[in-house]
Amino acid sequence: MSGTEATLYEIRNGAAWITLNRPENRNALSAILVTELFDHITASNANDDVRCIVITGNGPAFCAGADLKSPPGQLSEGSDRAVPYHDVLTAILESPKPVIAAVNGAAFAGGLGLVGASDIVVTRTDIQMSFSEVRIGVIPAIISVVCMPKLGTHHGMKLFLTGERFDGQQAVDMGLAHISVPEGQLISAVEEQIAMINLGGPIAVQECKKLVRRVPQLSIEEGFKETAEWSARMFRSAEGAEGMASFREKRKPNWIKD
Repeated sequence: MSGTEATLYEIRNGAAWITLNRPENRNALSAILVTELFDHITASNANDDVRCIVITGNGPAFCAGADLKSPPGQLSEGSDRAVPYHDVLTAILESPKPVIAAVNGAAFAGGLGLVGASDIVVTRTDIQMSFSEVRIGVIPAIISVVCMPKLGTHHGMKLFLTGERFDGQQAVDMGLAHISVPEGQLISAVEEQIAMINLGGPIAVQECKKLVRRVPQLSIEEGFKETAEWSARMFRSAEGAEGMASFREKRKPNWIKD
């Protein structure tokens, strides 16, 4: 595991684990933390050994949102740039590799942007979440782009207007998270998701992520035309050929490592 100013980074079992590492301020989104998070995502995308990315937090909180105590734009020593938070959310959305949010603790305001942008969300049942911006006279503007598609206007309206708290199971019920587990079971639940992702062909997994993002943007006619061509490309690919051969020969495909 490598340590930096505000984050930790480790690759294990095909997953890059990025840990927000400012527990003393509940992993708030300082300029330093956001920039390092962006750099870790970029490094993970460039590493062929990484099949998926996990974002989690160190300490009692996942992420408390914007760091309201640090000077705006404060950078780490030797750094000459600050990455805008929306660039991190875009990097998660556009990463070719699945991104899993392992919500280990409280997630408030901007911290829920990481939850909304992630492809798979595993959360502790007992933790608290809140779109709390309205309580300090602002709005969840940027994170609404990634959270509203999951919540819809029905849940989004109530949660944004009231700033009320909800727990991990309620997050699942409202579509913001996928899996809710008791304390002590979070890591094993995330590792189960990683193991299932690793069973799929690396290129097929990446193409599925593109597919899910792309299809809702298309009309029915466009959808059938584009996906028919997409399907044909995948069946003609080397990975597709290996997958079908392994099925016929009753063996593991070559992307599964013993």
